[in-house]
Amino acid sequence: MTTTNTSIRKAVIPAAGLGTRFLPATKAMPKEMLPVVDKPAIQYVVEEAVNVGLTDILMITGRNKRALEDHFDRVPSLESTLEAKGDTTKLEAIQAASNLGDIHYVRQGDPMGLGHAVLRARQHVGHEPFAVLLGDDLIDARDELLSKMIEVQAQTGGSVVALIEVEPSQISAYGCADIDDTDMNGFVRIRKLVEKPEAAEAPSNLAVIGRYVLHPAVFDVLEHTEPGRGGEIQLTDALQELAAGEGEGYGVYGVVFRGRRYDTGDKLSYLKACVQLACDSDDLGPGLREWLPEFTASLAK
Repeated sequence: MTTTNTSIRKAVIPAAGLGTRFLPATKAMPKEMLPVVDKPAIQYVVEEAVNVGLTDILMITGRNKRALEDHFDRVPSLESTLEAKGDTTKLEAIQAASNLGDIHYVRQGDPMGLGHAVLRARQHVGHEPFAVLLGDDLIDARDELLSKMIEVQAQTGGSVVALIEVEPSQISAYGCADIDDTDMNGFVRIRKLVEKPEAAEAPSNLAVIGRYVLHPAVFDVLEHTEPGRGGEIQLTDALQELAAGEGEGYGVYGVVFRGRRYDTGDKLSYLKACVQLACDSDDLGPGLREWLPEFTASLAK
């Protein structure tokens, strides 16, 4: 393994998807703007990046995503109205979104998959390691993940993915990591990545979730990665090549996350995420936790 002192500064957030699983709600509104309690889902992701020092953020967007730019922009007229009313709580809340970091936008163009979306970041990222955060996975701000992944990338000089343990019967819904069992002080080396294997054929119960810290060598690999599953350029395929090869920037490692994760990838998991986060909030939590047992008990009658 090599050691590098490179400080990661940049985060890439792919946000070009159509959000078809949430239609008709996403017909005119990006799925990333769906509220999770009192903030759009995308804000949680940006805050996670900023909290570990990644204040240079590139969003990969598509058509009908202008609301993302508007959300993180200043609204002087609204701020003036709230200030005149003395509503400092709401004023601070909307200003917080526009002061998070230096946010840039580039359109993906053709919807050719996650690998293609990451490749669109090449000019902005340049020749330095960077993080990729997917909006379907929200990581609780009280739990450490991204900072640990950045440390592992600096230690190994390769690329790092986030892993969770799932029930074997659920692994077919995820990318699956075949790992080297060697103890590497809080992380594992990945031998192979298998996309959505059948439970009986899965090499482990370690599933890849939407956090990556990548060496820029991934861009050269993505340039020649052929379309794979679904006819799209898959980031998993590029990472598989990096895992199997040798040289600068090669090698893929995994950090197993055992903290709180909220899945917003489909309607049911999105609703569960809203309830979980609302129950943990200071203002809504007490009332919601008191009401939920009463509500569930009424369903059994």
